Amino acid sequence: MTGTDFTRTEPTRTPPAAAPSTAFATENRKLPLPALLALATAVFVTSLTETLPAGLLPAMSRDLGVGESATGQTVTVYAIGTALTAIPLTAATAGWRRKRLLTTAMAGFGVANTVTALSTNFPLTMVARFVAGVAAGLAWALLAGYARRLAPAHLQGRAIAIAMAGIPVALSLGVPAGTFLGKAVNWQIAFVSMTVLTVALLGWIAAAVPDQPGLRQGARPPMLRALRVPGVSPVLFVTLVFVLAHTVLYTYVATFLDGVGMGNSTDLVLLVFGAASLASIWIVGAMINRHLRALTVAAALLVGVAAAVLALLSDSSALVYAAVTLWGLGWGGAPTLLQTAAGDAGGESADAAQAMLVTLWNVAMAGGGIAGGILLDLAGSRSFPWTVLLLLVPVLAVVVTARTHGFPARRTARTS
Repeated sequence: MTGTDFTRTEPTRTPPAAAPSTAFATENRKLPLPALLALATAVFVTSLTETLPAGLLPAMSRDLGVGESATGQTVTVYAIGTALTAIPLTAATAGWRRKRLLTTAMAGFGVANTVTALSTNFPLTMVARFVAGVAAGLAWALLAGYARRLAPAHLQGRAIAIAMAGIPVALSLGVPAGTFLGKAVNWQIAFVSMTVLTVALLGWIAAAVPDQPGLRQGARPPMLRALRVPGVSPVLFVTLVFVLAHTVLYTYVATFLDGVGMGNSTDLVLLVFGAASLASIWIVGAMINRHLRALTVAAALLVGVAAAVLALLSDSSALVYAAVTLWGLGWGGAPTLLQTAAGDAGGESADAAQAMLVTLWNVAMAGGGIAGGILLDLAGSRSFPWTVLLLLVPVLAVVVTARTHGFPARRTARTS
């Protein structure tokens, strides 16, 4: 999940310390596409690596000598690494120049991925996944803010949308491709591919991404102040529970498909899910300025309908594909919706609200992996969609009731 750094941008002027290339981009009112696409690739590779085991659980379990519920915790421990360290590490490195921080994070990420690919020992794999999560969390905490600062004020929203497009691309192309590689060769090749892509990305960042200064000492507002801002708490609650609901099923999607006789179609099912997610993020990007509340309600309802179909009608392959399409349409734009809602509600404390969102997002992903493993052992994989339905009830209730602050009918955008 992507987040924001602890930096602030004044929309009407270029900061004196900004890099010359940034000033040039602002002056000419154009988007620096090579730089933004490099950031999108960083989002892509870190998002893909987080969820990559979801399509490889059976093969990874066999080679690591543990059960699928245990192997599913490789997703959990990645999220724990991000959740535990994103805020303190971001605070500790707030003064670092952004390019140096991003390259350091991605280099550490590449090393951890390499260890994952080479390891045949489950505890070592878990340690490597934790370190990868730490590095990814540090990168996620600065990418949205970095993209915003590279663009002129009137194009900052579009710049963030381009950078965040790495998430649905990872879902629509990356996870199915990784699953295909894992089946065609072995799962280790999928992780080696992530290392190769990371090395290429480091060169791209060095060549194409302008540097930006870090945060001035004393410029960051107190973190807890954001919780007292009306609307922030409802958005954070929805983030926590919505992501938890999604992760319970998504982490074990290969296992669920095995249980309904579609284990050989995991890569195709994930491709359908990701393609729908990709469509969703562009729909949300086009409509979010006027319809944030309606889109959030629709997202939860679409995921709910998908879960109901998977719970009741999963014996039909055609209906499983239809449900997965609805799931992707509901889920794909969720990161953009929730990040925008948190920023709008937070106002002057938007950066703190975004940092909390990143942490809770990964807490939910860790919790989803743990809860899914427990459910798999106690009730079987068919319990997953029922759990999603149960969790979506409070999500919808909070979105519907937070009509004044959090998810208002008319969005009031606040540039930060």
